[in-house]
Amino acid sequence: MNILIDILHPAHVHFFRFFIQKMEHDGHKILVTTRNKDITLNLLNEYNIPYSQISVVRTGLWGMFIELIQRVRAMSKLVKKFKPDILMGEHGTTIAIVGKLHSIPSLVYWDTEAAKLVNSITYPLATVVYTPTSYTGRVHSHHQTYRGYQKLAYLHPHWFTPNKNILKKYQLPNKFILVRFVSWKYNHDKGCSGINNKINFIRTLEQYASVFISAEGNLPPELEKYKLQIEYKDIFDIMAFAAMYIGESPTMATEAALLGVPSIYVSNSERGYINELQNKYKLVIWSTTEEEALTTATKILNDKNSSKQWKKRQAIMLNDMIDVTQWMIETVEKRPW
Repeated sequence: MNILIDILHPAHVHFFRFFIQKMEHDGHKILVTTRNKDITLNLLNEYNIPYSQISVVRTGLWGMFIELIQRVRAMSKLVKKFKPDILMGEHGTTIAIVGKLHSIPSLVYWDTEAAKLVNSITYPLATVVYTPTSYTGRVHSHHQTYRGYQKLAYLHPHWFTPNKNILKKYQLPNKFILVRFVSWKYNHDKGCSGINNKINFIRTLEQYASVFISAEGNLPPELEKYKLQIEYKDIFDIMAFAAMYIGESPTMATEAALLGVPSIYVSNSERGYINELQNKYKLVIWSTTEEEALTTATKILNDKNSSKQWKKRQAIMLNDMIDVTQWMIETVEKRPW
């Protein structure tokens, strides 16, 4: 089978990584298309995944429209040469359009309700839209749900075991906090906010443990010394041994939770999967203000049993969920669409 996978974001690299690995091992041919956004190309290179770059990320509605046209044209040319049996991707706007134009099934995997404009274009055109059962948005097309989270495609114990040597590799302390700041510059970030006083936020946290920052864009000069300097593919090994994750990224908040790490999501932007991880499994704490987040963080960091509590909750969650990558492989090989 020939499969074209469109990757638009660093998280998509992780999502498809083991699927690509297993499908190629089984004799299927994979073509990855992508764009230059943040560390996407770095990750593809570190994982030795060949790719065709067909665009550079643009911002604003007009920029998005121009990039979409560019991507549709470029992907259409590749489709004529590669002749894929299916198109796959997260987000999925380009593959949904190209799939319709060339009569090729498009499989979209998505979990972000806030991306309303993108979703309104993608969903009606996609052959199938797969979402976690926690997804609260409406899908006006062929919709199927699965019992899991997209991040379990790469963090399920079947595929990922934290490397204990990571602390020695980067000379990390035994107790540290991982913080994430985002740029809020993309379409689905409109109206969203998180941590305003970043300097005060970090200085408060470092009273309890060493702090390392992962950030989109530039940091204030005062915070540059906290920036995490690592190989990009090592982030989950490091996250797994953190005393806590706290930050503006719902993706990283979920990743930490799935690894059994105390996780605080700081933003006014709601996500269905965050709600479930908070209300059903108590693995994420969602705070809409930085003051509330710091109060919660202090309580967790002062509680010697917090790590054990999160590991117990993680075990309960994993028992309820499927192996997402294995489910993807089985679904694609059956071709039920």
